[in-house]
Amino acid sequence: MRRTPVWAVATACVMAAVLLCVGAVAHLVDLVQHGLHPYDWAPAWLDLYWTSLAVLDPLAAVLLLGGRRRGADLACAIMVTDVAANWYAVHGIQHSGLLDEPGLQRITAFALYVVAVAPFLRKHLAA
Repeated sequence: MRRTPVWAVATACVMAAVLLCVGAVAHLVDLVQHGLHPYDWAPAWLDLYWTSLAVLDPLAAVLLLGGRRRGADLACAIMVTDVAANWYAVHGIQHSGLLDEPGLQRITAFALYVVAVAPFLRKHLAA
């Protein structure tokens, strides 16, 4: 692990940061189009959580691009909670399933990627 090329670590960080920024843009667009409560169909706590990702996603991306372990940690926390929130919304509120929701499929795949590479990245990132 310690002999991993810098380019591999940098590539993994950039990939995660780019995808976090994609999520941030989606949440920002929702805020611009629908106001401070863009997910009014969801419970207030869920609306607030998803709205907060407009700030938390780019923060994690910046920390990752800056080579900070906190970026990997924050990305993991975001993705684990975001997947849980989205699964709750899809199954508990919309009564739908994974196969019917491409967005849930993408978020789940990205969360798996982040959780899988984070321990590897942490060894190469600064405190």
